[in-house]
Amino acid sequence: MHVSEIETPAIVVDLDVLERNLARVAAYAKEHRLRLRPHTKTHKSSVIARMQLESGAVGLTVAKVGEAEVMLRAQPEDLLVAYPVIGEAKLRRLLEAARHTRTTVALDSLEAARGLSNAAAKAGIEIGVLVEEDVGLGRVGLTDPRKLVALASAIAKLPGLRVIGFNFYPGHVKSTDAEGMAAFHALAAVLEETATHWHEAGLPLEVVSGGSTPTLFHSHELPVLNEIRPGTYVFNDRNTVESGAATLEDCAAHLLVTVVSTSRASGMIVDGGSKTFSSDRLSTGGEVTFGLLREEPEAKFVKMNEEHGYIDLPPSARHFQIGDRLRILPNHICVAVNLHDRVYGIRGENVEQVFEVEARGKLQ
Repeated sequence: MHVSEIETPAIVVDLDVLERNLARVAAYAKEHRLRLRPHTKTHKSSVIARMQLESGAVGLTVAKVGEAEVMLRAQPEDLLVAYPVIGEAKLRRLLEAARHTRTTVALDSLEAARGLSNAAAKAGIEIGVLVEEDVGLGRVGLTDPRKLVALASAIAKLPGLRVIGFNFYPGHVKSTDAEGMAAFHALAAVLEETATHWHEAGLPLEVVSGGSTPTLFHSHELPVLNEIRPGTYVFNDRNTVESGAATLEDCAAHLLVTVVSTSRASGMIVDGGSKTFSSDRLSTGGEVTFGLLREEPEAKFVKMNEEHGYIDLPPSARHFQIGDRLRILPNHICVAVNLHDRVYGIRGENVEQVFEVEARGKLQ
């Protein structure tokens, strides 16, 4: 199948770039003796998850039980649910998944731990636990290292659970400029303090899990960290480029769209809107745009309706015609993938593989 035969709008992934991204991160993790347990939220495909495992990942990370159920198809030896699992129905499904692979859950409360403990004890399965630390994002996790260790000590007494360490997500660090790296390096002292209290409490510290794609290649600069969970790195996106963690040449995934109207005086309309791209803006702030038009980088993707994308063109831009097919690099590829049933893997101008987005919409 030729690329020109793909119906738009669609996500196309350059397989050469994807494979290069996987190899690069696996080599980095190996060089710095970091466990690589990538988050599958970006690709949502058990086939790509298997590619990650075969390139050196020790396991996989998911957010929801539904995603865990899908990723079992990749046959991971280790699966982390980096999200508190609350409610009997979800816990039953989690424990059923845990019958097939070693499973760990990240949480930040005794209430979540007790529910997990009861379910694990009834099922006769041991579940690993990472206690989550909030290092600046202000989302989930405990900010006080002493309270975090006290929670870990209480969880360690519960049946069916094994506390293996703590985790964090430095999502407040969105760039690798001087300000961003100062915030990132400040984490070292926070993590070391937590580890010190952890050891003083006599708890086993097998895993300190953290990181994100923007700070991925600086992970080794945090001495306590021994596991990384990047997600976006497989494809990268405009946010990753803006953060300084990737270049345009590292971006594997683009939205393939078609020009459907040129009646606007200031530009054109393409056949992808909010149902195709999502409405995520650049995480670094700045101008309101929803993606980068690779054929005309000076163009501005300024507005979306559900099915329409508004592209403003500078006076010096090339002339686009109805029917022209264009590539747009989205601001946030993870959300865009979740809007599509499949992703087309291309090599050159040929479609070599079609990845079903199996974990699309797995919100429960």
